[in-house]
Amino acid sequence: MEKCIDTHRLTPKHRLLSKSRVLFLAMVMALLGAGCTEKVSGSHQSVVEKASATSKYHLSTLKIGVLPAQSRTEQERMIKSLKEYLEQSFERKVDTESPANTLEGQGRRERQGTQGTQKTQKVQSVSTISFDFQISKDYKEIIDLLVEDKLDMAYLGPLGYVEAVEQGAKVEPLVTAIDKYTRQPWYRSCILVKQDSPIKTLKDLKGKRISFVDTSSTSGYLMPLATFHKLGINPQRDFAQVIYAGSHNNSMDALQNGIVDAAATNIPSYLKYQKSGKLKHQSWKVLWESAPITNSPIVVSKKLPPELIQQLKQTFINSPDGLEDITGIESAGYTLVNPSDYASIQQLHKDLKSISIPAK
Repeated sequence: MEKCIDTHRLTPKHRLLSKSRVLFLAMVMALLGAGCTEKVSGSHQSVVEKASATSKYHLSTLKIGVLPAQSRTEQERMIKSLKEYLEQSFERKVDTESPANTLEGQGRRERQGTQGTQKTQKVQSVSTISFDFQISKDYKEIIDLLVEDKLDMAYLGPLGYVEAVEQGAKVEPLVTAIDKYTRQPWYRSCILVKQDSPIKTLKDLKGKRISFVDTSSTSGYLMPLATFHKLGINPQRDFAQVIYAGSHNNSMDALQNGIVDAAATNIPSYLKYQKSGKLKHQSWKVLWESAPITNSPIVVSKKLPPELIQQLKQTFINSPDGLEDITGIESAGYTLVNPSDYASIQQLHKDLKSISIPAK
């Protein structure tokens, strides 16, 4: 396990890796082979105290890519609040020197008989880094933009991060959300069926129709694929129909509308879908759920100045309660992650790379 990047400036209220987290993540070993091992520690330092660091770099806009994990309308609503918070956090005061010998000042000095020596005065001004959020049309687009170095930051899934790095993107994981319900930085993949479905086990899916999210989705593809492979289920042969819905919401919509018999997604997206009012209470059931997966990382370009990367960490760690994570998880703040937290997903991706499920 690599050592954490220096976190001495982060707030203690987000200390993680408690014994309970170790216990939970031990469950991953059977399928994934590794868990999260990152700590967050140190003392609080306000964004105001950090503001002087931002004067060292000259960026007017940070371009941030966002996976289309939820409905576009919902994500745009969440982005608005996040954008406001980030831009307010990055406001900074800059001391500049400017000539005091304006025309008015010169005339006053001439009337007073003084020499026209140039004086300077310090002027305080406010400069803000703008955050430009771009929701990608699909999972592939956001990976391509990172590889082409057209984004400064991105919201990725664990598998998306692995694939981006594999294809040459110079990015590193910054933070990940802490789940509001588990109080841990992980989530679970799941497969849903309707409550009155005759499907009782994963093997009952043979001959049935199923929706996945995207081949670059961790919970909406990779984790179910790993389980099917372990059980000897061949999706190419055993399923009557396979569709790729493009987002977790669309995958669940396909189940709701009777297009498929089962939908791959994750527990946080399912809970959010329930709260949207689209489902009656207990109208669906969870057929299967995975071992814990490290939550989706917010990644940042390695080309950004270290001071800016540190301030971005600080800003997310200090985010106020109630600020929604735009990937769909109802979060209770953020914690640091590093590449080793996604090593298990990287290995699983490598092991299953030769297997694919074509749409049919």
